[in-house]
Amino acid sequence: MTYKMRALMGACAVSALAVPVGAETLTIATVNNGDMIRMQKLASDFTTKNPDIQLEWVTLEENILRQRVTTDIATQGGQYDVVTVGNYEVPIWARQNWLRPLDALPADYDTDDLLPAVRAALSVDGKLYAAPFYGESAMVMYRTDLAEKAGVTLGDSPTWAQVLDAAEKMTDRDAGISGICLRGKAGWGENMALLTAMANSYGASWFDAEWKPQFDQPEWKEAATDYVNAITRFGPPGASSNGFNENLALFQQGKCGIWIDATVAASFVTDPGESTVADKVGFAQFPNKEGVDNHGNWLWSWNLGIPASTDAPAAAEKFVAWATSKDYTNLVATEEGWRAAPPGTRTSLYENADYKAEAPFADMTLMSMNAATPDKPSVKDTPYTGGQFVAIPEFQAIGTAVGQQFSAAAAGQVSPDQALTQAQALATREMAKAGYPK
Repeated sequence: MTYKMRALMGACAVSALAVPVGAETLTIATVNNGDMIRMQKLASDFTTKNPDIQLEWVTLEENILRQRVTTDIATQGGQYDVVTVGNYEVPIWARQNWLRPLDALPADYDTDDLLPAVRAALSVDGKLYAAPFYGESAMVMYRTDLAEKAGVTLGDSPTWAQVLDAAEKMTDRDAGISGICLRGKAGWGENMALLTAMANSYGASWFDAEWKPQFDQPEWKEAATDYVNAITRFGPPGASSNGFNENLALFQQGKCGIWIDATVAASFVTDPGESTVADKVGFAQFPNKEGVDNHGNWLWSWNLGIPASTDAPAAAEKFVAWATSKDYTNLVATEEGWRAAPPGTRTSLYENADYKAEAPFADMTLMSMNAATPDKPSVKDTPYTGGQFVAIPEFQAIGTAVGQQFSAAAAGQVSPDQALTQAQALATREMAKAGYPK
């Protein structure tokens, strides 16, 4: 197993360099995704240029990271100087004055180069409160050789019926190949990101205009039933415990016919140093139910923000600027090739001929991100924004609790109908407790 994969699979890694006399130490909380692991590996470029700043890393699995960072920042604990945070949290936390605005970025940082949708999601009252490290939507990644062997064609814009048919035909239990890999691990940003996007693509919504939960509606029933059937019939063993990293490893090992997940995964599944199927991967738009004009395109970014409680704001902003700059992109390209450049944040990357030549997924990634409509996540009218999440503070808790119901369904512990009934009751209770409608 390579260093990168050991890091990806590790639950927590903390490292610190010897600190020169008089140096500041930044404690950086980040998620154990491949792009962040690469950032740590390349961080000597920053410390060489800034010998008065040393870095201490706290690297955590996604759900654990969210819990610890949220607790620390809400209590003004001051444990971290830089946090990896999603575009769900940034505007909510900025309005609580939990994050410092990034108002001292260097002149050559070029905020105008940030993709407009990503920049807007990280801004409040015209001020940027976090800088995007990478951005993503979601798409279909599939084994072209297995599709050909099974006699199926997905095209650029498949329906769910086509995807599920292909998954069934690609499944080969004797060869250890699952037809489809989907997130089953409970969490508002794990299984519920995928299932919310899927439900949107079936015409469902989380809430109606009066904030009434909608899990008792036929669109949710159809989406949840297809999701559970896909995981239990064509998915890998233990799928209810699999999130992004687990499915990435399975796909790289050649054990998945289809994987529907974040576009950021594309650089890892096409990396010949990490993926056994690097030259056998096709890409397609996130599916929709036939007749529903919504491809469930989500819009997400992992960003670097600075807690208001830090005692090293200037050093923290220097690091944030370095890690999210065009120079950092060029550093990655120099060290690991253009294919590995952090995607989905800067317009200039998608105008770069070298990147487009090395990244066969570039056009599909940009198209998927541009197609995202977080201001209108469903074909139904909704009182909320967000794609794979609902942009209200209460969603973090409600989404995770609902996610536990669907993870149980994926494990065969309850039926899809039972999961939906429990989700409806839970969401109704928690929304009433929170005072909705407001």
